[in-house]
This record gives sequence, C-alpha cells and structure tokens, in this order.
Amino acid sequence: MLNTLRKIVQEVNAAKDLKAALGIIVQRVKESMGSQVCSVYLLDPESNRFVLMATEGLNKRSIGKVSMAPNEGLVGLVGSREEPLNLEDAASHPRYRYFAETGEERYASFLGAPIIHHRRVMGVLVVQQKERRQFDEGEEAFLVTMSAQLAGVIAHAEATGSIRGLGKQGKGIQEAKFVGVAGSPGAAVGSAVVMLPPADLDVVPDKSVDDIDAEMELFGKALEWVREDMQELSAKLAKQLRKEERALFDVYLMMLEDAALGGEVRAIIKTGQWAQGALRQVVNAHVARFELMDDAYLRERASDVRDLGRRLLAYLQEERKQQLTYPDNTILVAEELSPAMLGEVPAGKLVGLVSVQGSGNSHVAILARAMGIPTVMGAVDLPYSKVDGIAMIVDGYHGEVFTNPSAELCKQYRAVVEEERQLVKGLDALRGLPCETLDGHRVPLWVNTGLLADVTRAQERGAEGVGLYRTEVPFMINERFPSEKEQMQNYRGQLAAFHPLPVTMRTLDIGGDKALPYFPIKEENPFLGWRGIRITLDHPEIFLVQVRAMLKASEGLNNLRILLPMISGLQELEESLHLIHRAWGEVRDEGVDIPMPPVGVMIEIPAAVYQVRELARQVDFLSVGSNDLTQYLLAVDRNNPRVADLYDFLHPAVLHALKLVVDGAHAEGKPVSICGEMAGDPAAAVILMAMGFDSLSMNATNLPKVKWLLRQLSLSKAQELLAQLLRMDSPQVIHSSLHLALRNLGLGRVINPAATIQA
Repeated sequence: MLNTLRKIVQEVNAAKDLKAALGIIVQRVKESMGSQVCSVYLLDPESNRFVLMATEGLNKRSIGKVSMAPNEGLVGLVGSREEPLNLEDAASHPRYRYFAETGEERYASFLGAPIIHHRRVMGVLVVQQKERRQFDEGEEAFLVTMSAQLAGVIAHAEATGSIRGLGKQGKGIQEAKFVGVAGSPGAAVGSAVVMLPPADLDVVPDKSVDDIDAEMELFGKALEWVREDMQELSAKLAKQLRKEERALFDVYLMMLEDAALGGEVRAIIKTGQWAQGALRQVVNAHVARFELMDDAYLRERASDVRDLGRRLLAYLQEERKQQLTYPDNTILVAEELSPAMLGEVPAGKLVGLVSVQGSGNSHVAILARAMGIPTVMGAVDLPYSKVDGIAMIVDGYHGEVFTNPSAELCKQYRAVVEEERQLVKGLDALRGLPCETLDGHRVPLWVNTGLLADVTRAQERGAEGVGLYRTEVPFMINERFPSEKEQMQNYRGQLAAFHPLPVTMRTLDIGGDKALPYFPIKEENPFLGWRGIRITLDHPEIFLVQVRAMLKASEGLNNLRILLPMISGLQELEESLHLIHRAWGEVRDEGVDIPMPPVGVMIEIPAAVYQVRELARQVDFLSVGSNDLTQYLLAVDRNNPRVADLYDFLHPAVLHALKLVVDGAHAEGKPVSICGEMAGDPAAAVILMAMGFDSLSMNATNLPKVKWLLRQLSLSKAQELLAQLLRMDSPQVIHSSLHLALRNLGLGRVINPAATIQA
C-alpha cells in the first residue's frame, strides 16, 4: 500500500495542472483497488456545491455538469459529515441520488472519503463497484490515506490558479491568503521578486578524478570568489546594518576557512572525488547535523551552510549568477531566505520578506527585526516559484501573505504602513523618559541580548538593564569550549557596556536542543531531554569555569546577576548554589575582591510553577521564561507552522500560571521579572504589569512601543482589566477583550496597526 501511494503521489506531484493531477488519481486508484469506478468531486466555494471534476468509469461528458449541495446525495453526506462512508447497497440509502447522465445505476457498492486540508473540506474521493459488497478495512484505509495526500495537491493547485489569476472555472484574478509564522512585525505592499537558489547541491553526482591538483585549484578559486561576494555584500549593507550585525558575514567567511568547511572539502578532494561531489558531501553532512537539532536558533544555521554550499557550487559550475531586476517596494520571496540574499537588493528597495521555510528564530528573522523589515516565515503552502512579479502584501503582525490583493485591501495596508512610520517617529522622544504609569507606578524595561549588536540597539532605545544575556552565543561560534579568560573578556564587554545597570547572565543553556558541534548530543525528544542545568550539573567543570569567568568579569562593576535555566526542583537548585559558592570562594582566594552577586532561577518548566515559593526562598530573584513556559504548558512547538497557531501566551492556563508565580515570589519577598516574546508584546505587557511583575525584559525593537503604552495607562485600570480577563476561559475571547478595551481607551493602534483590517 505504501509503495503504491508513494508512486501515485510522485506522479501526481509531477502533473502539469490540477486537471492532469485529478486524471492520474482516478485512474491509479481505480487500478490499485480493482474497482470499476473512481471519481473526484471538488467543492466549489462560490456555489457551495460538490462538482464532479474527474472520473474513470462514469460518463466523461458528465464532468463539470453533475453537482450536488452538501445536503444532497451520498457525496454531499460524506462532505458534510467529514467522515468516510462505506455502503454495500448504495441505492437503498435514504440519501442516495440518481444522476442519469453518469450511468451510475449499474454500481451497487459505494466507498467515499472526504478530502480535507487544514480543516477545510475541499472535496470527496469515491470508488464504486457493480457487485454488492462491503469494501474491507484495508481498502477504506487506502482511500482515506489517498484523500489526505490529495488534499495538499488540490490546495497547491488552487493556490497556483488564484496566483496566476485563474480559478477552477477560469474566472479572473483572485485574491489568495497564505498563513505562515510572524518573523518581524510590520506591513508591506509591493511586488514579489522570487530568488531561487543559485545551484542545486542535491543533484550533484559522485565522480572520480585523476588530476587532484586541478580540482584543488578550481575549489580554491570558488572559495575566493565567494569570499569576495561576502565582503561586497557586507559593504553594501554597511549603511543599513551596524558593524556588529554585519558580523554575521564574518561567520560566513570563517566557515570558508581551512579549519572549517574549506578544509573538509579539500580533504575529500584528496581522496580522488571531484570538487562538486566533495562539496555536496560536506555541506549535506553539516546540514543534516544542524537540522537534527531541536533548538530553533541552531536549526536555522542549516540554511546558512546550505546557502554557502549553493554559492560555491554555482562558481564551480561556472554558472552566471541569477540576474534579477528589483522594482521599488520589492518583496523578496524564497524557499529559504538567507542573510546574504538581503544584501542582493539595492538599498531602499526592500520592503518585505517571505520565506517558505524557517521560523521566527532564523538569522533572517533576527536581521529583519534589526532592519525593521516586515517578514513572514514558514509560509509552507505558498507556491513560491509561481509568484514572481505579482502584487503582494506581507503582514508581519499576523504572519500572513496576500497575493493579487484587491485595491481596497492595498489601500487599507498602505494606511497601516504610513501610520506605523508616524508612530516610530513619535516614539523616539521617549528614550530618556521613565516607564511610569499615569498613577506613578514604575516598571523597569530591560532587554534580552546575545550578540554585541544588541548593546547599541538597547542603549538607543533607553533600556534600563539586561534581563537575559544568552551566554551560549560565544560557545556556539567557537570550535571548542572557550577558556575562562576568553569567556571573562566576553562577559566583561557586556557588563561594562551597561554599567551601572544590572546585567542578568543565564548560565549555559545547551543540550539536546542546542548541541554544540564539539559537544554533540542525540536524543529522541530533546525538549524533554538532557539540557540546560541538567548538563552543567553533570559537567561541573564547564559550570565552574563559566561562573568563575562571570565573577571575575564583574570585578569593580558589581552589576552581575546570575540566572539558572531549566530548574525543575529544589535538588538542582541546591547543587547549583553549592557550585556557585564554591566558584566565588575560589575567585576570592585568587585575590579578586567581589561581593556575591544575586542569583535567580528561571521559571520555564511547569513543575517550577508549583514549587515557586520553595524555590524563591533559596534565591534572590525569579525570572519567567515565557517562551518555554508557554510551549511546555500547551505542548506546542511554536516554530512548527502546522501548530504555531496553538501557541498562545494569552491562553488562560498560561495567565493563571504566571499569576501563581508572581504571587508566590512576592509572598517570599522576592522580585520577579519576565523575559521572552510576551514581555515585548505591548498588550500583554499591560497584563504582566497588572499581575505585579517587577520588570519586563524584551527584544530592544519592541521597547519603545511597550513604554509608550504603559505610560498612557494607570496601574489601577490595568488591574481592573486583568481581573476581567482571568475570569475568561478562551484565548480568543481574551485577545479580543484585551484589544477592545485598549482600543476603547484610544490605545489600539500601537498594539497592532493591522488589527482592524478584515481581509
């Protein structure tokens, strides 16, 4: 069955259009099941009727003519009930309807399965037989599986049709909407420019060569050309990005060195493999390694390696680079965007980005947020190769892409773009002002950092400290564990840059989902595996060196706070505190005079929520990691586009858990902060302030909006709003009630300027 399915699906995917695909399906399913009839009925959204679109066994002249409403016939019954129907004698069923033009009176048994894509019924797949018999379980399973495979094909064909301006009946241009993951907020109206990869590594064959020196020389030239490209792109982006952000291109250059990718390819060439084959082997091995990682940030590095590999291959094949023209208001579309692609677009022309693959944690999304470019990632259903040159809207607030938008929709989104521009202009004036409510309540706004680039951005936006410094970044860019001295210099840079403001450094948070190349971990379920504090307690030599480096870095500055990730109980906390005190004692013995810094615990595992008071008694502060806590509470991988809409930090379970944490921490007299996407969402920040969080830590880009909104409200009004929301049991109702309340106060547009557009 699997083999047959695979063959049918491959054949269908290669079909030139929907009509051909449906023709293949009815023919192959009829053959495979040994039935006498196989037909596909598709639901026409305009007439809301199931129309016969392809058949083998019925009269071909009835295609396009025979149709039935959801409350008519057996096909309508399968479609409206959304479940299979298996009948031995179809004619005796009360819903049976006879169509003379199909000649179907000769067929007794009937098996129908609904075709459903993302909860939408698209049609019905039917097989029929002359003799009366019940189709067996295996046959039913085959048809259900076939219809599930068919759903994606039909959705893709319909989307392609609407993109190219032809519906099923060949009617004029249709507007179509595709849903992905919000990568960078904002809206853009423009023209799509599709960037296809310069070369395809996957099709490169193995080939033996005799002249190894010639291959080495060819590969050396390719390396040199790509190096020049990278330096050129970095220079091109100089005006748009800061020096630290352009450092991403330095990472590319490092990967080309002999100590990295370059050296591995040369080693394989020496065995007698041609340069292209050697390159494919090395790149695919690296990509496979990265893609197995469950940490979203690290998984995205696979696309960087793949992009480099394609560029090198293009030169090896002596192909000319793709010549693209970029109109004003270019929306760059690719199957997998890479940071280098951004540099290809002339300055001032790029207004939006769409990537079929990837997530909100990819390098592209990080750069897009830094550059303020609206971005949608993970638009998996978008037939990207067909959209070149057409009008498009990117909604980076909701993670939506519109193709062939109507004049009215374009007008609405252009108004949003202009409003956003005016708003950003107005927020600049807030930089030196405190984040204080109308009734005098102060809320310190901190930032999350990891790259040096974040420092300047945070200072420009008036951050009052660092709520989360991700210490794993220096570990990720190294080929080995950094020494105590190297770590100390790194941490000193962060502490000095923000002095005298507090800097909260999270201890190394690696593991199954963030495996370092020199410390590989393979696990079935990395999110529930060996990660965070679990690893560093098992490897005290790593933990002690890191804590010693932090302590030494803080000498004379005394603005360090240490944060422990992934704590699930008291034993882990007690062991960690014991090691921190040991490191402090060692450092003082070496003559470094520093006070013991405050130590805190990250609340990101549900177990910690219910032990919050016990944990708070042992530490100086608590910090909620809202991204992971939401993910664990709701059992949703927020970077998976298929379930990303279930990830919701305003879910009642999340709100009640957060309230428990704040109340528990304050009952023990300890401050509690929150970091993650939730803290940087202006509307959610109102709720967090009302709950009593002592500080909010966020992406620097969002800080001015959060500050503006909190300054327009009183704490008492926010608390009143929170009390109402905590009584609600649906995330959707909570969202709409919160946004409505803020809109009624005249504050709606800063939350989401695109919220009022009903597309």
